[in-house]
Amino acid sequence: MIAHHAVLTYHPYAPPPKAFDAPPILWTAFPVVDPQKFGGFGIFVLVNDMFFMSLMFFISGLFVADGLRAKGAGGFLGTRALRLGIPFILGAGLLAPLAYFPAWLQSGGALSFGAFADAWTHLPFWPSGPAWFLWVLLAFGAIVAAAYALFPGVTDGLGRLARGADRKPARFFWGLVIASVLTYLPLSMTTPFGHWTTVGPFLVQTARVGHYFVYFLAGIAVGAAGVGQGLIDPEGKLAKRWWLWHLTPVLPIVGGVAAMIMAFSPNPPPRLFLELFGGVSFALACATLSFAALATFLRFVRQTGPVGTSLQANAYGMYLTHYVFTAWLGWMLLPQSWGGLAKGCAVFAGAVVLSWLTTMVLRRTPLLGRIL
Repeated sequence: MIAHHAVLTYHPYAPPPKAFDAPPILWTAFPVVDPQKFGGFGIFVLVNDMFFMSLMFFISGLFVADGLRAKGAGGFLGTRALRLGIPFILGAGLLAPLAYFPAWLQSGGALSFGAFADAWTHLPFWPSGPAWFLWVLLAFGAIVAAAYALFPGVTDGLGRLARGADRKPARFFWGLVIASVLTYLPLSMTTPFGHWTTVGPFLVQTARVGHYFVYFLAGIAVGAAGVGQGLIDPEGKLAKRWWLWHLTPVLPIVGGVAAMIMAFSPNPPPRLFLELFGGVSFALACATLSFAALATFLRFVRQTGPVGTSLQANAYGMYLTHYVFTAWLGWMLLPQSWGGLAKGCAVFAGAVVLSWLTTMVLRRTPLLGRIL
């Protein structure tokens, strides 16, 4: 996540800076744009975008079944509201404006918080930055909690879908791909490319919302057997055949890249073909990359050590705060002539260290320590 946002500044196809309120408001995805680019970051961002948010919804779902069983629907939802709702308010209300202030400066805005606040409040929506993930995750949790209150066996029912996945991960994989295609294609074919639904600070990728919910439910299904069991058993076939899962994303990634190239070519093929070909490639790439990532960590990361333990404890706070540092570090490095690759690596390293240290400090406060 941090690497993804760090290198967007040096993306080869990042749009040039425009007026702060000029549509489309692309600075919400590219807060700072540096004229020094690096072509490799384009492929990295494209491949990363194919799977990393979906995998985060899946991982979040792993712990839902245990939470519902331990606390009941009401207690679970109350905990989620504290752990997700307050960070969303802080992330959208405070951290996002702070992260986007460099975009205001690069667009020609005055070094004035008053002028920035006036322009910000007159935007057609409230950019929330990475915090959008939190409200969507909270909404998904509320839906599942309501279903659990009405039908307490819903988590066990989902768990049956993942039964035997430790021995036959491919069967669960294909079920996930089919469900993903069925939820993604109808929305992707009826909404503009890259469209986001925006209501105030509540943003979500329109075509992917159903797809994300499928991955969240898949995480619940796997976690219903217990975290570390079933598909995510370190002794299961997914982990043991990690090398095979590293080969499976190659063709889907090529298909996804080809779909993008064809879509933006001077003579693109019919939209129906693009949507079907691109949609299926996306679903396959997302699932194969997610399984490859899971297999790698299940196989090789058995003990974290002191550095890994600290990273584990501070990862949530790093997610919340890193966007401020990637934006400001990118803006501060604009005058330097290091080249896009060196700058991207420097911003990534700086954002990791600064967000890590910031979270360690924030976790020492009573309320934020409990949340983070």
